[in-house]
Amino acid sequence: MNANKILLQRKYVHVITAFAKRAKLPIRAALDVFYQSRLYHEMREGVSDMHCRSDEYLAEELCREAEGAGAWGE
Repeated sequence: MNANKILLQRKYVHVITAFAKRAKLPIRAALDVFYQSRLYHEMREGVSDMHCRSDEYLAEELCREAEGAGAWGE
């Protein structure tokens, strides 16, 4: 299933904001992590309807992915 592009962009904003708060990162750094993540690509492609999950769930998934990749906190 593909989401409406405008709604999907709004979802990205909510996930990035929640991730930045959770990871204690500036929005710009959180944005960079998000757009390089597997999660972003899955949401964009409609994989497993990831865009239907809650913002907090997606932010937590992004934290796990970023921690595993060493994306911040060096």
